[in-house]
Amino acid sequence: MPRYVALLRGINVGGHRIKMDKLRGLFEELEYTDVSTFIASGNVIFNCTTRSSSKLEKRIEQHLQENLGYEVATFIRTLDELKAVTLLEPSDDSLYVVFLPVAADAAMRNRFASIQSATDRFRFGKREVYWFVRGRLTESPLFVAGITKATGSVPNTVRNITTVRKLVVKYGDGD
Repeated sequence: MPRYVALLRGINVGGHRIKMDKLRGLFEELEYTDVSTFIASGNVIFNCTTRSSSKLEKRIEQHLQENLGYEVATFIRTLDELKAVTLLEPSDDSLYVVFLPVAADAAMRNRFASIQSATDRFRFGKREVYWFVRGRLTESPLFVAGITKATGSVPNTVRNITTVRKLVVKYGDGD
């Protein structure tokens, strides 16, 4: 049975607080199995028979909206997809991963190019944007709204590469 990671936007930030046992319960209500959460920022690991990431995203988003009363953008990745994200060569910069539902199109790539600077630079993956920050994230001029401006109306969620690597080590095959 496939194992997935749901990366949820806006969990335990901005006044949207949810205990992890409740979040696990909401996934179990969808009849997903072996449900775990990883740190209290919206990372849910689970098994299910569905093979379509987009169907999973829609189903989870609808269920969370109905039960929490607000939209929770959901980004599904397999553990192999997350492992591929972690293979990017390390640098001296801080690295954040912007998860998207689809690959960045030309217009989004151009918006990212227009905000690139000495502090912030970007590379594109399959459905991810790698955000290299020279120095601390809070010192970046893009810290609050820059990424949202670049992604436009495309939903996204951001994770530090350290969190992604820990997810892969804990729930992946470990090699």
